[in-house]
Amino acid sequence: MNIESPTPTRREFVKRLTLAGAALPLGTLAPPAAVAAKKPAMAARGPERIHVFSKPLQWLSYEATAELAAETGFDGIDYTVRPGGHVLPENVERDLPRAVEAARKAGLKSEMIVTAINDPHDPHTVPILRTAARLGIRYYRLGTLKYPDNASIWDSLQSFRPAVRGLAELNREYGLHGAFQNHPGIQVASTFWDLHELVRDLDPQWIGLQYDVRHAFADGGRSWSMGLRLMHRWIRCMTIKDFKWEQEPGKGTQENVPVGEGIVNYGDYFTLLRKFKVTGPFTLHFEYPPFERVRNTAPAPERRRILAAQTRMDLAVLKGHLAKHPPA
Repeated sequence: MNIESPTPTRREFVKRLTLAGAALPLGTLAPPAAVAAKKPAMAARGPERIHVFSKPLQWLSYEATAELAAETGFDGIDYTVRPGGHVLPENVERDLPRAVEAARKAGLKSEMIVTAINDPHDPHTVPILRTAARLGIRYYRLGTLKYPDNASIWDSLQSFRPAVRGLAELNREYGLHGAFQNHPGIQVASTFWDLHELVRDLDPQWIGLQYDVRHAFADGGRSWSMGLRLMHRWIRCMTIKDFKWEQEPGKGTQENVPVGEGIVNYGDYFTLLRKFKVTGPFTLHFEYPPFERVRNTAPAPERRRILAAQTRMDLAVLKGHLAKHPPA
């Protein structure tokens, strides 16, 4: 990999943009003829639209969320459809259409959602997937598969196989791509190698990885790129955020920060994405104060103003990187 010069700082990016005027596979399980006839196959790769993750905006209505996202320059909204989310699973057939319609009225897409789905037989799984497919959503984040304490890693992976294959089959039926997120913890995809073991013989069109570059850098250190090199065929959507280390003797903590102010080397990241021809929608996450970890007691209009200003800055930095590294 050709390593670029150090990534410009967030301040430099925003300044530049301002000056420039820019503020073996499941495929062997051929879909039934009836399914193939009623819908075209999902495109292998999607456009690189930028969605805002709705988790820190759940205190807003669907309409107010869409208004803020459009005002700040996003292409779409990545709604949370899970317990405690913007859309509750038990209300998905009623509320997800309302959320998507609010986005569309504001001129936005809603191509992706975040769920807690990890079992094809859960009573909420099919209603969520069926509703999402009907609304034109094509990507969703899966829930976690956690390793039990009383079984080996290998035995646990074998026990997860039927659920993962069942989800891939459902995704094929509804024309969706379901993606596990690489995330720290005692769960599948915390290291990439376990997820590869589960999906290596499944079609990437239907199941794979939502690649989180922040977690890749935090958990992989100097080896962060190995996961991307291993899993690039299964990546159809990506999470964007950043962090820095705070440390003292014998202890280190990860502090989330605005995009471009942390450790993530976005120059190297986008160089690898282009090398492997990985494209698809991005979801921009905001996990630092004032979005999370603090109780914001400011009046709603002031709170909204602060959040809008910060999202604009992160979005400008991401768009700057995309402009420097356009798809081939």
